[in-house]
Amino acid sequence: MQEYLTIKQLTEAVKGTITPRMVRHYHALGLLSPAVRSTSNYRLYTRSDVQRLQRIVALKQQGFQLSHIRKLLETDADASPDALMATLQRQYLSVIQQIVRLRETASALEGLLGRDISCQAVQADALAQLRLLQAETEGGLDELEQLWEGWDAGAHTHPEDFGESLQHLLPDLPDRSEIEVDLLSKLVLACGDCSLLPFVKLSATAIKSAREALKNQCQIVADVPPVFAALDGTRLAHLGTSIATLIDDPHINAAAEAEQEFWQQREWFEKLLKLEKGCILVIGYAPSVLMAVCEAIESGQLQPALVIGMPIGFSHSPVAKRRLVRSGVAYITTVGTFGGGLLAAVALNALVESLIEKPNCHCHLK
Repeated sequence: MQEYLTIKQLTEAVKGTITPRMVRHYHALGLLSPAVRSTSNYRLYTRSDVQRLQRIVALKQQGFQLSHIRKLLETDADASPDALMATLQRQYLSVIQQIVRLRETASALEGLLGRDISCQAVQADALAQLRLLQAETEGGLDELEQLWEGWDAGAHTHPEDFGESLQHLLPDLPDRSEIEVDLLSKLVLACGDCSLLPFVKLSATAIKSAREALKNQCQIVADVPPVFAALDGTRLAHLGTSIATLIDDPHINAAAEAEQEFWQQREWFEKLLKLEKGCILVIGYAPSVLMAVCEAIESGQLQPALVIGMPIGFSHSPVAKRRLVRSGVAYITTVGTFGGGLLAAVALNALVESLIEKPNCHCHLK
């Protein structure tokens, strides 16, 4: 006889943050099949429902939207890998198109909100004119184009004030320390994308560990020469730290080259295991380097004070970053595919600059 579960038992079997209300919502969306009803008209579930709900929760945790999860679950279980890949590619292209449209809207808003005080007189006049425009007609569109050109013409009269622009564009961060806000602001400026903010993750002890290590003149190790070149050598010399490159090959200029070089040459892994205890690692190119760092930390062969892990990549990079978060070491990373050598270097440079300018600041300890 088949054993049935109540909706409460179903959520307990799946665990996590799933609630009966969410289960009912999934029924309404068609993610869950209509449930069997008891004689008292309560929903009843089987073990196959538990497995299906676990898949939904797992996919949602990986960032899939419910509409995409439904399409994935509707794919025939016996479908070929090529058919499943085609389904995923269609969903990906649909998401990218949405991102492009939203990015265009965000760029237009940034053009309005990001104006510094020197542009505000022009801004007020332009907004007043904008309200009067009838953009639905062809003439209105021409007038709108002229308005933007007139507004842009004022940009050459003064240097841009990045600080003022960020005040309008970045959300309030009342729960972040002054040093962390400065770090995040510099990362946004390095890539010109305010949407980066929620994807930057710091461990609770990241800033404290970095400042202590830098005060102790720790070793700084970049994964490749381009990241090394982007580090603030002048300020690091002022602190008395030493700087080294792990993959010390001057011909490495791309993430793909760094990945292959580290994978093929055992000497770089052996060099990694010889790094000083309490060093700071700055990884911005090769996912395999970050993966090897995590492996060495887990085995007790490497004890860095901080790992700045922002390698480039679409497959191994997100995996390596998740492993870094679980490693127990202090870290600064970017979720998913965001990252790159410049961002990794900027993160360290921001910490170095804040230590020199505010050596006695303890705001990060609150």
